[in-house]
Amino acid sequence: MRIQITSTEIGRRQLTAEHLAQAVESVRQNGFVILGQVIPTPPLDLLFERMLTDLNTLLNASDQVLPVQFVPGHLQQDAPPLAPYVFAELVANPWVIQVTQALLGAGVKNTYFSGNTNLPGSGAQPVHTDGQQLWVDQPAAHPAAALIINVAPLKVSPENGSIELWPGSHQEMVITPDSTSIKVPAADLARREKVSAPIRGNTEKGDVLIRDDRLWHRGMPNHSNLPRPMIAMIHRTGWYNSGGKLKFEPGCESAFEHPLLDANVEFVAEPIDYIFRHRPYDYPPPG
Repeated sequence: MRIQITSTEIGRRQLTAEHLAQAVESVRQNGFVILGQVIPTPPLDLLFERMLTDLNTLLNASDQVLPVQFVPGHLQQDAPPLAPYVFAELVANPWVIQVTQALLGAGVKNTYFSGNTNLPGSGAQPVHTDGQQLWVDQPAAHPAAALIINVAPLKVSPENGSIELWPGSHQEMVITPDSTSIKVPAADLARREKVSAPIRGNTEKGDVLIRDDRLWHRGMPNHSNLPRPMIAMIHRTGWYNSGGKLKFEPGCESAFEHPLLDANVEFVAEPIDYIFRHRPYDYPPPG
């Protein structure tokens, strides 16, 4: 579901009760929602240019192993953790926070700031989850405990590899703490497709995709001639263990100021090696 945010909501920096209810219901039932046009495009253009520059640095470093995600062409790539590329509408978006707090409760905390870049000529990833059901042997899925916030600094369509989403799959009791892989078994995919076929998460520049971290999904081939970056953050309930604080360079402190979000950040004086700090990853096939 995509909700087009109105100019009145932008001016008030708040969703209407109707739109908030629609967003919450969509995440609960489908596992995702798209908020349309909640990020201004000029800073996204600036961010896109910098991420392409960083990508060239990564690709041209002959002594580095590319941080491939599952299959060639899908790379983990952080957004630069420094001003002016970190801005409030990205890291403390009031419309996003309104939705995540409604779903997760008070004390929402951001525990992740990274992303991925889909290169031209890439393949299709295996269908997988980013999170799991928190407990085993339960009769039904629990309410959301972690929500992934995806922001692409350009329009995303099937042409440049929009994400494949499996509506309602976050309620499946397939990937649990005792699973040996986050890849979804083929038999479960065939069964689920009869219930609800996958769709593509197409977004306009300025849109935000919010999805349950248990939702089945995968990166798809990029048929265009331009890389497609996508930033990822994770909002968690206050009781969910978050690990260490996220590191950013000084100069962007004000971007994180929001009364309802624990930004979970620290500002370090030394340069942060955000381009080369990731490594390839994959998971064994389910079985």
